[in-house]
Amino acid sequence: MSAMDPTEVFRQEASELFEVLEGALLDLGQRPDDRELVDSAFRALHTIKGSGAMFGFDKVASFTHEFETAFDRVRKGEIKPTQELISVALAAKDYIRALIEDPQSTDDIIGEAILDDLKRFVFSDQPAAPAAEIADAPPLAPGESKQAGWHLYLEFESHILRNGSNPLDLLEDLCKLGPCFVVPVTDGIPFLDEMEPEDCYLKWDVKLHAACDKDAIDDVFMFVQDEMKLTLSPLEQVEAPAPLPLFQLLDEEPAPVAEMAAPAVEVAAAPVAAQVTAKAEPKPEAKPESKSEPKSEAKRDDRGIATVRVQAERLDELMDRVGELVIAQARLTQLASSGSDLSIKMIAEEIERLASSLRDTTMGARMVPIGSLFGRFRRLVHDLSRDLSKPVEFVTTGEDTELDKTMIECLADPLVHLIRNAIDHGIEDTATRSANGKTEQGRIELAAVHSGAQVLVTVKDNGGGLNTARIRAKAEEQGLIASGAVLTDHEIHQFLFHPGFSTAQTISALSGRGVGMDVVKRTIENMRGTIDLSTRPGQGTTVTLRLPLTLAIIEGLLIRVGEGRYIIPLSAVEECVELTAEDERSRGRNFLNVRGNLVPFLRLREIMTASGAPDRHQKTIIISTGETRVGLVADQIIGNHQTVIKSLSKLHSDVTIFSGATILGDGTAALILDVAQLVAMAQSKVEKQHISEAA
Repeated sequence: MSAMDPTEVFRQEASELFEVLEGALLDLGQRPDDRELVDSAFRALHTIKGSGAMFGFDKVASFTHEFETAFDRVRKGEIKPTQELISVALAAKDYIRALIEDPQSTDDIIGEAILDDLKRFVFSDQPAAPAAEIADAPPLAPGESKQAGWHLYLEFESHILRNGSNPLDLLEDLCKLGPCFVVPVTDGIPFLDEMEPEDCYLKWDVKLHAACDKDAIDDVFMFVQDEMKLTLSPLEQVEAPAPLPLFQLLDEEPAPVAEMAAPAVEVAAAPVAAQVTAKAEPKPEAKPESKSEPKSEAKRDDRGIATVRVQAERLDELMDRVGELVIAQARLTQLASSGSDLSIKMIAEEIERLASSLRDTTMGARMVPIGSLFGRFRRLVHDLSRDLSKPVEFVTTGEDTELDKTMIECLADPLVHLIRNAIDHGIEDTATRSANGKTEQGRIELAAVHSGAQVLVTVKDNGGGLNTARIRAKAEEQGLIASGAVLTDHEIHQFLFHPGFSTAQTISALSGRGVGMDVVKRTIENMRGTIDLSTRPGQGTTVTLRLPLTLAIIEGLLIRVGEGRYIIPLSAVEECVELTAEDERSRGRNFLNVRGNLVPFLRLREIMTASGAPDRHQKTIIISTGETRVGLVADQIIGNHQTVIKSLSKLHSDVTIFSGATILGDGTAALILDVAQLVAMAQSKVEKQHISEAA
């Protein structure tokens, strides 16, 4: 699809507006008296309606208009948003999204049912007839006195038509407040050859004969306040003028326009009267009260230079090019180090510095605040809380923490599973919580924080915690452990990640089939991350995801095992020690004494079946996977290496101990070790050996 396709641009902008609308509606459920939330929801609706009509989404514009009309009583403060009304409004939002993203999957009957439900909740306290009565209220008769009214002068920005707003629609909305006498001011219209067809040159002088407050008028122009100057002054004891015949209005000379403006001078407040009197021409000048223009101009300028919308595919392509540059730079550095030309070495160092800076800048451009992901789960928690009849408070922290956009996309499904499990299994029902002395409302906390070269994402609930005895009984029932085997609580909890394992007593739409946590663990490990569980009986459970910042370029430790070279992600490396002669005495699984702590180590030569004799002085790299520390024995530690990750082909999909590959400076390939899979495979192999020896 072309980058300039306006329909695709509309869909992207609508997606952002849906997030704003959904957030405002969910917040309204908690803060029903917050006027700013109502205005935010209406701004999003109004923009979707206007843009939808502009791009030919007529059903979207029509349905959204009905949505606005039904929800108008909330905006006017006549009713408060209830949880039932919020739920129907969210369903309406989903229907509008479907009309935009997949119109073929929708049905008019669904939309009509949603609108009927919306009107039923909105007009539950009164019939809809009064609205019709107000709409059909007759205008003031000529000469009828009115105690209150407003004199308005409207001057819109010239580009307002290009933004999809129509001043005539706004004037029509203004007339719904009461009888209006509108006079267009035409002296700003240029000659025909100087006129831009998309610009607005008209201004309007309006007398509104209605006992409404200023907020009602502001509501009419709330979506275009940054694109207009509105001058407002009260009318007092003003007689509504008799409407003139159409032919008189058409034959009116410019002079009477000034005469029509004169009564405003007589009834307006003193400052306004002084301004109008000082004018010798019918064109009203900018009023001092209207101070919004410079501010709005500055605001628009800031918006114009603050962000640029770029397609994600272009960022991916840029990242690929930077990766190739890093590989070429590594080759240049290796060639320069093998020679004696100082000028070549200086150039290689400069290119290395520039490539590193470009890499960091490009990776920064791909970074997305994790708050964009966290916002999606508010609706999930809201719906699950309603369906399970469990009041749940959802709290997020660390929304500004940034992750690579690819990581954000991969993280969505695991977090959905974790949050569903926390509400379904973790949070107790209200009766149980009350019996245990807890608040009836449960709590789910979703947090993100930087920790070195990693990001920690935690999902925490204040439910009943994990039932270790039930997990153990289920594991024994499925034959995963022998009855009476000695295991720590941490080891027992790891069975939750076993495929097909579930402690749910009944199968429901949410859980019970044993599918979920194993998928979470597999996805996190594919992202080169780890997952930890911690629980406190009766107080809740915390799940911690440890993730790298990006999946594109990482810092790695280059090692040699036999003739092969491998990369260990540097974020997993704690320290490096030398393997002593005392540690060489046994084969299989061995232990190192690292400052009084026993750390098991694995011989990579045995796992990789390397040929030839091992080096005399082998090195051990201490790595950590979750709470486990393991040493990996290699022949040589070559050094730090900027690693551009390349995916393995489908032919190597069954080789689980490697997560990818990279190109070294000499053009050869080096495999990237998947630390978690490597440790799990080696430990399984050692356990099988022990069983066979015991037999």
